[in-house]
Amino acid sequence: MAGPLVVPPPPPGGPQLTQKTSEVIGTFRPTKQFKLSKPEASVTSLDFDDSGEFCLAACSDDSLLLYNAKEGKNIKTLMSQKYGAHLARFTHHATSIIYASTKEDDCIRYLSTHDNAFLRYFRGHTQPVTSLCLCPGADTFLSTSLDNTVRLWSLSSPSPQARLNLSTPYLAAYDPSATVIAIASASTHSILLYDLRNYDKTPFATFDMRPYLTAPQVQSSKPDWTRLEFSNDGKSLLLASNHPQGHLLLDAFDGTLRAHCKRSHAPTNLRAAPGSPGALGQGDVCFSADGRYLIGGSGGDRDAIVWDTQGQVEVETKEIKPMCGLPCKVRASVVEWNPRYNMCATADREVVFWLPDEHVGMKPP
Repeated sequence: MAGPLVVPPPPPGGPQLTQKTSEVIGTFRPTKQFKLSKPEASVTSLDFDDSGEFCLAACSDDSLLLYNAKEGKNIKTLMSQKYGAHLARFTHHATSIIYASTKEDDCIRYLSTHDNAFLRYFRGHTQPVTSLCLCPGADTFLSTSLDNTVRLWSLSSPSPQARLNLSTPYLAAYDPSATVIAIASASTHSILLYDLRNYDKTPFATFDMRPYLTAPQVQSSKPDWTRLEFSNDGKSLLLASNHPQGHLLLDAFDGTLRAHCKRSHAPTNLRAAPGSPGALGQGDVCFSADGRYLIGGSGGDRDAIVWDTQGQVEVETKEIKPMCGLPCKVRASVVEWNPRYNMCATADREVVFWLPDEHVGMKPP
């Protein structure tokens, strides 16, 4: 009879599975830093695969960098010089990815990282793609574009399953149950929620963001929203922003404001929001895997910061201030949390892996 399955432990110094995030969140410190091959290049997107073992970075020099996150190694570099690369995402198979083109055309490409061969092209968008998100429970994904469309795709077909025509639908997200999709429209200052089973119907909810924005934000035609993300418990919705007022933490059920997550100081040199000219990015903040914390860039040239979404909210301003700072000598322009391990990655002109350090204390923001 076969013996019991033995799961090997993570390598020494590698990410750990067993620690509660609340016990270590303030002790994250950089453990690995990877310089890019060109000093002028920058990372535009980060993603982890479902197992948490691999990390993928898309760069402005048209390269796709694959890392073993458990071992802290750069294991492969793939070039997309003809088409460019942005918003690179793992599928549910760690050896295949999708990414948006930045030149030649506005196609989405499906690539095998094993042999660097294209598996499929997803054509249809006529302007640059602004967000890509994979369905948590199926081999389908959403794309939004400057062409004012949202498209639902299956990895098995080059043609979209559905198309929505909306005004500036630059950000999209699936909820954890994969039954709801949220679409953020910066020009209408709203978030639309659709039932995925009835995506051809009108949205079942529309969240008006204008009461939570400043007057200049409402009057401006330039978007400053950079990321849309549900927490893993499905209770919260993050609308990340480049605005000095900070990111918006919303109740995912009714769209009411839970808090403004204010940065430790006024942001400078941030990546441009989708629809604005400037350097590409995917937002500099994300949820931790337990849905309680937000980890983001400080807005300056160094350090990351952490907000506790269950922390004290100022009654009048609805502000949550950072609970602690995470010191680092380089900027965190792109941030992503590992879905399986207590680990995160940040990037700008380098990729940085972070792990808890039991020998340090919590640093003030």
